[in-house]
Amino acid sequence: MNKKAQRFSISDLGTIAIALVVAAVILGMGATILEKLQGTQTINGTAYNSTGFGLTGLSTMAEFIPTIAIVAVAAIVIGIILVFFGRPR
Repeated sequence: MNKKAQRFSISDLGTIAIALVVAAVILGMGATILEKLQGTQTINGTAYNSTGFGLTGLSTMAEFIPTIAIVAVAAIVIGIILVFFGRPR
């Protein structure tokens, strides 16, 4: 396998940022749809409770977006440092 294909670079940050924005938009739209849907349902009904669980799940997933962003940036920075210091002299 080509080792160069496995390395991260600063140019990968743009791709990761776009992926995180798309994930945030999808989570936001999903939450909006579930909230609007829940408003039309009978309180404590099965459908109402199901949409409530969906909203809770989306909220939990959205809480991890900043952590995922930090880990992705840290992985790229560590990869760049390893490449820089790992060069033969």
